[in-house]
Amino acid sequence: MSAYPSNVAPANCRQALALGPRRLLMSWWPWRSLGYLSCGGLVVVAIAGAVMNDLLFGDSVPGYTQLVVVVVLVALVTMPVASAERLRLRIVDTEPVGNPHAVRETPSLKAWLWLRIGEAATWREFSYAITLTAVLPLIDFGGVVLVGSVLLLIAAPFVEPLVDLGPLVILGRWHIDAPLDRILVVFLGLALLPLVAYTVTGLAAGRMAFARLMLAPRDSEVAARVQELTRSRIRLADAFEAERKRIERDLHDGAQQRLVGLIMMLGMVEHALNEERSGHARSVARARKEAEGALADLRELIRGIHPQLLTDRGVPAAVAEVADRSPVPVRVDMAIPERLVSAVETVAYFAVKEALTNVVKHSRAHTARVTGRREGDHLVLRIADDGIGGARAEGGHGLQGLADRVAVVGGRLKLLSPPGGPTELVVELPWRTPDSA
Repeated sequence: MSAYPSNVAPANCRQALALGPRRLLMSWWPWRSLGYLSCGGLVVVAIAGAVMNDLLFGDSVPGYTQLVVVVVLVALVTMPVASAERLRLRIVDTEPVGNPHAVRETPSLKAWLWLRIGEAATWREFSYAITLTAVLPLIDFGGVVLVGSVLLLIAAPFVEPLVDLGPLVILGRWHIDAPLDRILVVFLGLALLPLVAYTVTGLAAGRMAFARLMLAPRDSEVAARVQELTRSRIRLADAFEAERKRIERDLHDGAQQRLVGLIMMLGMVEHALNEERSGHARSVARARKEAEGALADLRELIRGIHPQLLTDRGVPAAVAEVADRSPVPVRVDMAIPERLVSAVETVAYFAVKEALTNVVKHSRAHTARVTGRREGDHLVLRIADDGIGGARAEGGHGLQGLADRVAVVGGRLKLLSPPGGPTELVVELPWRTPDSA
C-alpha cells in the first residue's frame, strides 16, 4: 500500500490506513477509530444486558413472542438509529452522510408512513438495525478488547503498585510474575501497538464502508431528489411569474388609470382657471406636472417589472429596446425563431439588461455585443464588451444575484473576464416553448 501524500490530510479512517506507521501512530485516527467502535459496543452491551436480565421479558413469555417483539421494537427505532449512525460516522469520516429519504409535504401521518414504507432506504435502514444487534457488535467488541489487551500489557508495571493484577498469563502458558518479565511485556505491547493501530483503524474502515452502503443515499435517490427540487424550483418560478403578472395588471389597470384621470381633471381645472385669469392656475399646473411625473415613474416601474414589449414581441425586440437606451453602443444579433415560455423569456431579458447595466457602470467599455442562439436544447446568450475586465460572479456582487436568477429556471451562467478584458458573459437557459413545457 502506497504512503498517503504528506500534503493532504486524510478525510476518513480508510484513507488514514495509507499513512505510514509513524504518521498513523502520531495521528488521531486510531483513537477516533477506537472511539467509533466503543460507541457501538456500549449500545450493544446495554441491549444485551437488558435482555439477559429479563428486563424486557419474563420467563412466561414464549420465545417466538419475544422475537416478534424485538423485531417490532427494531422497526420502531430504525429511523432514529439510522440518523444517530449517520452522525456517529463523523467520528471516522469527515464527509457528511446525506439523508436518503425523500422530503415531501405529507398531509397526514398515514401518507407519511406509506411514503416511508415504499422507500428502499427505509428497508436498508431496517436491515442495518438488525445487523447492528446481531453481527456488528462482534466487530466493535473485538476491536475494543484487542486495544484493551495491548494497553493492559503496556500499563501493567505502572498500575500494579495501585491494583493487584496477580500473575499475568499469555497464551495460557506463559506466566508473567517476575519484574523483568513484566518489562519484557511492556516492550511486547509497544511492538504490537502499530499492528493494533492498523487493525482497529481497518475494522473502523470496514464498519464505515458498510454503514455508508446501507445508510447513505444512492445515486438514483439523489437524482430523484434533484429532480424533485428542480420541479419545485420551476413551480416557484411559475408562481412568481403569476404574481408578477397580477401586480403588473393591478398597477396598469388601477393606479395608472387613476393617475391618468387625475391628470385630465387637473388639466381641465387649469384650463378653467386660465380662462378666469385666476392666480391659482400656476399651482394647479405644478400639481398636474407632478402627477405626470408620478405617472412616468409608475410606467417605468411597470416596464422594470416586465416590459410590455417583451410580452408582445418576445426577447429580441425587448433586448433591442434595452440596447437602444444604453449609453454604450450595443450591437444586437438575436436569432430566436420561436417564443419561449414566459419564465425563460423573463430571465433572458433581465439577464441581458443586468449585464448591460454592469457594462455601463463598471467595464469602461466603448462597445458591447449581444448575441442569442439556440444550441441544442438551450438558449445561449452571450454579452461581450471591450472593457477593462476583472468582473467576478461571487462575493455578493450583482452577477451572483443574476446567477441565482438564472438557476431558478434550470440555467447556468459562465463568466470570462480576465484582467484587462475583454469580458464575455454566457447565459445558458433551457429551450422550453409553451407547447413543450
